[in-house]
Amino acid sequence: MSKAYILGAYRTPACRAYKGNLRDVRPDDLAAVAIKGLVEKTGIDPLEINDVILGCAFPEAEQGWDVARVAALKAGLPYQVPGMTINRLCSSGLQSIALAAERINADQADCIIAGGVESMTMIPLGGNKYAPNPDMVGNYPESFSSMGITAELVAEKYGIGREEMDQFGADSHRKAAEAIAAGRFKDEIIPVEVERARLVDGVMQKKKEIVDTDDGVRAGTTAESLGKLKPVFKLGGTVTAGNTSQMTDGASAVMVVSERYLNRIKQDPVARFVSFAVRGVQPEIMGIGPVEAIPAALKQAGLEQKDLGLIELNEAFAAQSLAVVKELDLDPDVINVNGGAIALGHPLGCTGSKLTATLLNEMSRRDVSYGMVSMCIGLGMGAAGIFKKA
Repeated sequence: MSKAYILGAYRTPACRAYKGNLRDVRPDDLAAVAIKGLVEKTGIDPLEINDVILGCAFPEAEQGWDVARVAALKAGLPYQVPGMTINRLCSSGLQSIALAAERINADQADCIIAGGVESMTMIPLGGNKYAPNPDMVGNYPESFSSMGITAELVAEKYGIGREEMDQFGADSHRKAAEAIAAGRFKDEIIPVEVERARLVDGVMQKKKEIVDTDDGVRAGTTAESLGKLKPVFKLGGTVTAGNTSQMTDGASAVMVVSERYLNRIKQDPVARFVSFAVRGVQPEIMGIGPVEAIPAALKQAGLEQKDLGLIELNEAFAAQSLAVVKELDLDPDVINVNGGAIALGHPLGCTGSKLTATLLNEMSRRDVSYGMVSMCIGLGMGAAGIFKKA
């Protein structure tokens, strides 16, 4: 079995849906920017790319028509390079990397671009037409529980209090603001050129600008300020906009290659893909999914929790993140050291590969041997992927 390596991992800025700096950028264009930037930075021959696999949680409208293939063509890749869009909701970006690695493990490919894209501005959560299965709604309604309600149920079941959640959210903003100020994300971000149009004295004027920074981070956020926000999902509840991940637009791209390909192009990888696991849990407490997936990924890798020097745990909600940390007794000092989705956003199908870019960048900076990306998944699942610094 061939080993799978990461030659490069990059992302666009993550920007707030509806009001952020990428609100006018189509998701297929955004993904094309990430793909083109990855190819340019790695310097590989585009004709040697065996496939493009992109995750997308709601692949319809502007991110429909097999957005991976559309983005590949828009990025200027040769028509011979195919594309495939896959969907495992919030873990789609990580799943795309795992699928690419499995193709390489099986000696079926040598060079695959994996990644993800989501424009939550253009495609609403749930899609343009919400049509859940009627039989499931009648006989297993918990399957389609609101994400916010699942967080409330997790908070209640695992004893996570409002103050603890707000402190977690404030810490996410603090760490992210510090990371941006220190320039820690610069090496992983592919800037996006955006054209703005506006009327000035009755004349349409266009202006181009470069977006190169995540724009959802609120420096100066405190637990006290978050404590003033009202619950948004349940009367008398604890889940608020301030301790919940932000709706976000973004794209990311990761180059997954074989060892023989590395030897041929004489380049060094940034990491090796070690293991991936996905597990199911009760849909109504979907946030606890990583509690099942993380031990499974560690077992596959032959590792223990203490071997993980860094963890990117997607902050879908403070309630579920805290529950996962407590249930598994994870080390808080190695989790989301540069902030998480509460501050930096959760662009659904992009998140898994976005977090991979952030993880590998920080692993290199800190010279950490093993790192992990993990997240909960809608409909009751959890996923985890482990990487080893090359």
